[in-house]
Amino acid sequence: MIPMMFVISFICFFLTELQPGDFVSQYLENPRVSPEQIEMIKERLGLDKPAIARYGNWIKEIVLHGNFGYSFSFKRPVTSLIWERMGWTVSIALATILFQWMVAVPLGIYSALHPYKLTDYMLTFIAFIGISIPNFFFALVLMYLTGTSGGLFSAEFIGAPLTWAKVYDLFTHIWMPIAVIGLSGLAGLMRVMRGNMLDTLGAPFVNSLRARGLPEKRVRKHVIKNALNPMVSIAGMQLPNIFSGTIITAIVLNLPTMGPFFYSALMNHDQYLVMTFLMFIALITQIGNLVADIILAVLDPRIRIS
Repeated sequence: MIPMMFVISFICFFLTELQPGDFVSQYLENPRVSPEQIEMIKERLGLDKPAIARYGNWIKEIVLHGNFGYSFSFKRPVTSLIWERMGWTVSIALATILFQWMVAVPLGIYSALHPYKLTDYMLTFIAFIGISIPNFFFALVLMYLTGTSGGLFSAEFIGAPLTWAKVYDLFTHIWMPIAVIGLSGLAGLMRVMRGNMLDTLGAPFVNSLRARGLPEKRVRKHVIKNALNPMVSIAGMQLPNIFSGTIITAIVLNLPTMGPFFYSALMNHDQYLVMTFLMFIALITQIGNLVADIILAVLDPRIRIS
């Protein structure tokens, strides 16, 4: 994972370098800022140095001091800005994944155990609707129906100290981003679980278990356990997908997460903030895959043997 992160840091840095202009470009059309002042700003921010030198300094600061750079827009260290939004980002992402699995897995199992029945067709129809509707559009529909403007708190609780009333207000708001962000993933997971179950139900070992007189309830337990293995691999990719794939939705719902923050940094050419966000997504992806491999080894003895 460590060598991979170095490779990813190199790619992230030079991809952001390919973006036209830099943070100082916004001052070029300002008649109040002279060329000399622009050069002074570049020198102060270190943008006058060659790209390879800036990359080397950035990596050295990360390795030696845990410093991911300086935000040009906010005039603060990137690390402190990221941590301010990390709590809500991770909390909403984990709650969304939990919601998806709690709903998708039982529905996928039920659909597979009743194939080509009316309920199966209805669940399939709902799943395709969930996959087809863009998250941000579903967010706009829910906001219109509920008469809210998004966010996680009502206006009177923003910035207020934590009380039971504020916690209750949070729960009356947080269901919307969880439902909106989780809808498409839930529908996809349900279809995958249904397909895995149908494939496993037709496997030779299932016929062998039934031929030996094993009760159908125990047979289904073995089927579900084997059908869950591919789902665990998918789970390793869910967390980074939620982070990177819901930026527009987070902007529409006015969420205090890293998505809108990243978009703003990208538009403002806030290079180190953009790179740190991309590095964070890469790290979460690797951690998710590692955890998925460990869980697969726990669930499937064949993987431990191999």
